[in-house]
Amino acid sequence: MSRMAAVDAQFYWMSAKVPNDQFLLYAFAGEPKDLEGAIDEVCNRARGCPDLAMRVEDGGALSYPRWVAAAVESTQVVRHEPAEQSWRGCLDAVAALADSQLDIRQMPWRLHIFTAIRGIPGCAGGGVVAVLQVAHALADGTRASALAAWLFGREVWVPRVDVPSPGCLLRRAADAARTHHRLVCDTRAGLLSPAASPRPPVATNVRPDGARTLRTVVRKRTEMPGATVTVGALAAVSTALFELLDGSADALGAEVPIAKPGVRQAHNHFGNVVVGLYPQLAVDARMERIAADLAHGRRRFQHPAAFSADRAFAAVPAPLLRWGVAHFDPTVRPVLVAGNTVLSSVYRGAGDLHFGGAPVVLTAGYPALSPSMGLTHGVHGIGDTIAISVHAAASAVADVDAYVRCLDSVL
Repeated sequence: MSRMAAVDAQFYWMSAKVPNDQFLLYAFAGEPKDLEGAIDEVCNRARGCPDLAMRVEDGGALSYPRWVAAAVESTQVVRHEPAEQSWRGCLDAVAALADSQLDIRQMPWRLHIFTAIRGIPGCAGGGVVAVLQVAHALADGTRASALAAWLFGREVWVPRVDVPSPGCLLRRAADAARTHHRLVCDTRAGLLSPAASPRPPVATNVRPDGARTLRTVVRKRTEMPGATVTVGALAAVSTALFELLDGSADALGAEVPIAKPGVRQAHNHFGNVVVGLYPQLAVDARMERIAADLAHGRRRFQHPAAFSADRAFAAVPAPLLRWGVAHFDPTVRPVLVAGNTVLSSVYRGAGDLHFGGAPVVLTAGYPALSPSMGLTHGVHGIGDTIAISVHAAASAVADVDAYVRCLDSVL
């Protein structure tokens, strides 16, 4: 058994108020000759990975939950027959999976298999779509991608996370206060850029009500603008979002999750950087500003204050953190927000994955919606194929297909 880190426990307890399961999609060209054999291979690989062979035991209000060993059951792989075996019909079925969130006291992951799917981008005939549903407490986007790669045949071991002793809260809080003062001084001296200011909410910050839709645009890496895929995608989202809002908001921003520096000490080892989208600027100037904002955010994560704050949070007693999560009210509407959309970007490595002998052709992801975020984007690559994905609620985006056409055209 191992104690759950505070940040992972926060994701676990918060999931009761704001569902946060992740859905990692992998599309494979062709059908396995032996589907049951392919499923058995996945289960056997899961049994050989400690993070995939455990569940949560929540002992009570005075302590943090624990990860305990658990058998991998064949019932963790579910076969689906979508009403329409097309690519779009499959995405509609994947969107509906969010209605059945995982109970990590039973299992922290589940694999969904959709066979004979027609029209997968980059796949001439029919293919298989596999969707790994992962509780956020088990893994952030980068670690979940590594776990999925292990399931689908990549021989790169995913090491266990060693959660250090929480230490003394008072001592760590004092250190966090000292380094935060240093952060303020460094910012005033111009050694660091200031953190992004909150901004007014727009139509995409409404509570996500109505139908939820997934869409994906696929490009080759050489077709993407910008020095990096992330910057190019953000620049394109800037134009599409500006047009969605009828040009009524100039100060648009996006939350971009990025991996934190240093040794991983929790299953979730990331933070959000807020970048401006600068829709009023020409594309080249816009990409320069976006790249600069990302670089500034990374530098702030490298400051000792960020490390000290994480250590102080890790030492918060379980009853206090439970109390804080219990008092979070998702129905309260914010006066200001950090960003107007989310863009999560993860490169999932070489195109060396397979399912029952069928090779991978693309991978995608659809960041979860939240009470004040009705439009999110995923940017995921495997090999030289990039998938730019949209997850939208009808309350935030009335015509999702029009928005995606705009995004496709800008790209």
